[in-house]
Amino acid sequence: MLPNLKLLRKDSGISQQKLADAIGMSQQSINQYENHDTEPDILTLCKLADYFETSVDYIVGHTDIRNHSEPTSAYHLNADEGGIIDKYRALTPRERACVAQVIDTLLEK
Repeated sequence: MLPNLKLLRKDSGISQQKLADAIGMSQQSINQYENHDTEPDILTLCKLADYFETSVDYIVGHTDIRNHSEPTSAYHLNADEGGIIDKYRALTPRERACVAQVIDTLLEK
């Protein structure tokens, strides 16, 4: 069973059939993944993760981090900096663009 699959699908406002069509499988398979102890193969998991722009780990419930992994750089952050990063990650893409614009404006001085 994929604990977060139904959540992702419902949050996206799509039916099991639409998801099945998008990744090339049957609606019955999606139903089995959501409601029974049936697990897809790794290729199907990757298709689902790509479709929802998330990770396989999130779909199978190994993490509660929903965002798709992006390349990162190692930084040593203090608690204040870490808190700002956590807040930034909770923003929508549009809100993140606004934050970047404010930072750019402040740095131009």
